[in-house]
Amino acid sequence: MSEPRAWLESLVNLETGLGVPAGSRRGAPTLERIGALLKYLGSPERELAAIHVTGTNGKGSTVAIATQLLVHLGLSVGSFTSPHLERVNERIGYQGEPISDDDLDEVLRVVQLVAREVDVRPSYFEAMTAAAFRWFADLAVQATVVEVGLGGTWDATNVVDGAVAVVTNVSIDHVEYLGPTREDIASDKAGIVKPGSTLVLGERDPDVAARFLDRGAARVLRRDDDFGVRANVLAVGGRVVDLYTPHASYPDLLLPLHGAHQGDNAAVALAAVEAFVGAPLEHDVVAAAFAATRSPGRLEVVGRQPHVLLDGAHNVAGATALRAALSEEFAAGPRTLVVGLLREKEPREMLAALGIDEAAMLVVCRPPSPRAHDPADVARAAGELGFPEERVETVDTVPDAIAAALLGTPADGQIVVTGSLYTVGAARTILAG
Repeated sequence: MSEPRAWLESLVNLETGLGVPAGSRRGAPTLERIGALLKYLGSPERELAAIHVTGTNGKGSTVAIATQLLVHLGLSVGSFTSPHLERVNERIGYQGEPISDDDLDEVLRVVQLVAREVDVRPSYFEAMTAAAFRWFADLAVQATVVEVGLGGTWDATNVVDGAVAVVTNVSIDHVEYLGPTREDIASDKAGIVKPGSTLVLGERDPDVAARFLDRGAARVLRRDDDFGVRANVLAVGGRVVDLYTPHASYPDLLLPLHGAHQGDNAAVALAAVEAFVGAPLEHDVVAAAFAATRSPGRLEVVGRQPHVLLDGAHNVAGATALRAALSEEFAAGPRTLVVGLLREKEPREMLAALGIDEAAMLVVCRPPSPRAHDPADVARAAGELGFPEERVETVDTVPDAIAAALLGTPADGQIVVTGSLYTVGAARTILAG
């Protein structure tokens, strides 16, 4: 491991729980560390024209689609996402491709030196945010698409002044940081909406949507009023969607992503890019951009006979969407669920949302994270839901879980790996490498 990577790995990491003091969450929320760090890096965030994306689910796919739309418009585009599935390089992209090892090491070395010089100890996420923004400024990108890590108001990415603020949706998740109600969560996420910006609002609930409407946006585009989906039907390899925006209609577009919810993500992304460039897009440009879009770990097919699917559903809303997509898009057959949860998730709620009652077999494992839920507790929750004990296999690692699922699932069946992006990332290394 290079010295800059070793430094990065030594930092407090809220995502994994590494370095977080026992009994604490993340301390008082603040943008002071990232602000100080970026100031001495030359304030690169001020040079970025950005689409800033928050929401509970769908952020990653929305960023992927928006990035491809901007690339196919001929712009130079940086993208920042989190977490990563297999390699940290995935978080920072240029023209839809991950940053190289050499470039990542170089920009992390700069961040490390500046942090030491000004006596700032950033978190892992803050260091990666600073590295991304510095790299994008060095490349003089014409557009950036930035995914919020957690919430919005106090997220390190919120130093960027997004010309377009995007909200995909709001569901219950991360209540230990954002609050117990959807309204609380919306209030935190609404912090990315800057005065004078355009707000692309995908959340339909009027009580929740209201939390975003008083933040000074110059223009608000609302799902189903200003943009949305007119048709969304199953097709070979994905969906065929008809979308509309304030500027145009876009019929008969093939979106090579699984799940009806991806049509909603595509509509949000398309409205955001139109708002960013201030003009409608050519239908051929949109079609080419959609065709080039990939969203690894989101209903991704990585094997056949049996069908093996990876989906990073990590909350109840995501699990419910996964269950609906499986029911609609994939042939009926014996289904094995491979589930590895983080400890913040309630196992019974997640298993019920995933449709454990429809599964032939359940394999529970430990995600490769210090925040992993004990698989024995997840197995116990399955029993409390009435799932037969003899159809549950409890193992410790993701590789063992994949092996057990492949052994126990017939060729005409399905294996669905889910519950956490850490589980999915580890499985993807095995199955898609």
